[in-house]
Amino acid sequence: MIWQFNLIILGFLIMAAIMSLKVTDLLSASMIFGIYSFLMCLLWAAMGAVDVAFTEAAVGAGASTVFLVATVYSTKRKSSD
Repeated sequence: MIWQFNLIILGFLIMAAIMSLKVTDLLSASMIFGIYSFLMCLLWAAMGAVDVAFTEAAVGAGASTVFLVATVYSTKRKSSD
């Protein structure tokens, strides 16, 4: 296992987690959540858990992100600002 790769992915994971909490737009937060799930998929694959990585890619980065983005697009804003 290459520890430098794991450290870089961990840094990106922390940045994505903080960005998803700080951003005010729901669509951006949903997309950053998808990026976070994809980074977790890479980390699981680097750790040798390919089945968990595949599940994370399919469910976390794939289906969940699509559902979140579809939900954001189907809601309406109450205020114009």
